[in-house]
Amino acid sequence: MSLVKLSIKGISYSQTQNGAYALILNEVDGERKLPIVIGAFEAQSIAIALEKEIKPPRPLTHDLFKNFAERFDIVVKQVIIHKLVDGVFYSSIICERDKIEEIIDARTSDAIALALRFNAPIFTYKNILDKAGIYLKANSLEEDKDAQEIDEMLSNPKSFGKEEEGSQSERPYIKQSLEELNELLGQAVAQEDYEKAAKVRDEISKRES
Repeated sequence: MSLVKLSIKGISYSQTQNGAYALILNEVDGERKLPIVIGAFEAQSIAIALEKEIKPPRPLTHDLFKNFAERFDIVVKQVIIHKLVDGVFYSSIICERDKIEEIIDARTSDAIALALRFNAPIFTYKNILDKAGIYLKANSLEEDKDAQEIDEMLSNPKSFGKEEEGSQSERPYIKQSLEELNELLGQAVAQEDYEKAAKVRDEISKRES
């Protein structure tokens, strides 16, 4: 079976149900997307790894694993999403130490959080992408917006809302000034509230883009 390389498009969160998140993976050499429902802690850990400017004052669990692995010369070479059963994805972490390769079973969210920290590639098999991938064409800004909403709805159709971008619920910090946002970001990181920090940073990025 042939492997397909994936990249991370982003993380979506539910507007109506707390703790509901979806990780959206992109087919690198194609247009399909692979949506995976993940937990709040894993979503936070992945968001921290994606957002280089947020530095936790203490290591998160996945950071601790990376520090531990590096201390003992263990390297994560790649992550493979290798099975899909009853809507649940199964993954393997391919590690190497002293030129000896080991395969470790892991939850997909944990595997991807570690892959980001080790700059390791993420793959899945073509038959999994054929089965669970979403094929969308985004030839305009409006189509891309529609595709983003479909990604969220298909990831967790009973949970994700459809508010337009720019609504108060989707951008809770839209009324704050840039100076206030940077102050909020510092406070959130100091308090280790990384979910809030990620949302504040998203709002800052929208202002600066």
